[in-house]
Amino acid sequence: MALILAAVLAVSGALPVIADDGDHERAQRARERGEILPLERILVLVRERVGGDVVKVELEREHGIWIYELKVIDARNRLLEIEVNAGSGDIIEIEED
Repeated sequence: MALILAAVLAVSGALPVIADDGDHERAQRARERGEILPLERILVLVRERVGGDVVKVELEREHGIWIYELKVIDARNRLLEIEVNAGSGDIIEIEED
């Protein structure tokens, strides 16, 4: 399934999207206040540290902390879920889906 998703995204040229329970404005305000790093910076950090292709991005608030949750297909075709502290860019957790 992950390979099919990757192929569809590659062919369609789709870009990752941010989802915050439908509250785009809340995420935008957090970025403007400097509470979160720009998505572009997070993507660079994850690609440098983990590699692979980012196929999905969500922005959530958990326990008072903004978290970017990324789905990445790595070089071994595994689907990884990577949680990143949106304020610092630190990787919190990597797990195989």
